[in-house]
Amino acid sequence: MTDYKDLSENELKTVIERAATALKNKQANKRKEVIAKIKKLAASIDVNVEIHEDGKKAHRGASKVPIKYRHPHDAEKTWTGRGMTPKWMQVLLDKGHDRSEFKV
Repeated sequence: MTDYKDLSENELKTVIERAATALKNKQANKRKEVIAKIKKLAASIDVNVEIHEDGKKAHRGASKVPIKYRHPHDAEKTWTGRGMTPKWMQVLLDKGHDRSEFKV
């Protein structure tokens, strides 16, 4: 084994980079072996297995909630009716307005 105390900074960086590459390769090979075993076991009982190898989960797109309320004088101020009441609406409600006045 190498005595790392005697290596220069550049030599240490090279050792670290090579070790990181070797580790990545070993992990990738291990993953391929495990996936192959899983597929073989599944095939032995007539089951089809789908394995996503990119490591990313399927992303469900969030559906956009339609606007339910709009400020009477500033069209950019809107609210879906979910969550806390926006300040602009709370001010109008405090002045005696009804929420139904601002429905879209």
